[in-house]
Amino acid sequence: MTETTPTFWRSIEAIHDVVYFAPDAKERFAAIGLKGYWMGYMASRSAALGTPPPALVVATFHGFSPSIVGRALPDAWGLASRDDILAVRYDIARDALAPALAEADTARLAKELSLITRGIDFAGKPLAAAHFSLPEPADDAGLLWHAATVIREYRGDCHIAVLTAAGLDGVTANALAIAAGLVGEQQRGMRGWTEDDWAAATSRLATRGWVDADGTITESGRSARQQIEDATDRVCAAGLDREATGRTITIEQPLLELARALEASGAAVFPNPTGVPRP
Repeated sequence: MTETTPTFWRSIEAIHDVVYFAPDAKERFAAIGLKGYWMGYMASRSAALGTPPPALVVATFHGFSPSIVGRALPDAWGLASRDDILAVRYDIARDALAPALAEADTARLAKELSLITRGIDFAGKPLAAAHFSLPEPADDAGLLWHAATVIREYRGDCHIAVLTAAGLDGVTANALAIAAGLVGEQQRGMRGWTEDDWAAATSRLATRGWVDADGTITESGRSARQQIEDATDRVCAAGLDREATGRTITIEQPLLELARALEASGAAVFPNPTGVPRP
């Protein structure tokens, strides 16, 4: 059977990511009591887990430093209710998607993505399972984003499993992504890592022969990074049942068209800190 393609995963990423690039996201979370962009990000993305402590969020997000997570949590849970945080997140997503959905068969895409989530093996995929456990929105736009988010976090959980199996902690994985040109130099600060953290991570990569002393990626490092991506594809494929895999292939083209419409509307931005290429 034909496998799910990178185009599908990249399109899913573009759909999910609109909630992070909405220009009014910070203000809308502030309206319910949260302070600053990163508190909104940390609380809204982790709220599917309940009201988790910082250590759980560091573990499930993987790429963020404990210090940047700790500046947002647990304080956020005392400033706004989990239900309000989730409601604002979904409303931001609906509004960001709206311009691009005018030309899309939203009901069909939402239904197909929702059915795909039912064919996922969630064992070992905590963020995806948590989002899957949230109530499905009754509206097509909300359901589309909800299902895309479950699928996106599923791939993220698979990717983290591969990174940890490769011996890459959060800071070292980010350092390798910068060296490989997947994200910009600003990634270190955006993920909360100090210069000392970064120097140690670069040293670890150099010891493995993946970067030179100045952080420039080597052929060995580039090959290793591609192997990580290929392994992520294999782990993702293993956790989708046959029917779900077939649905990813069937809706790939309309999903790609939606992703490109989101970019045209400004709701999806490339390049971006996720490091996922344009679909």
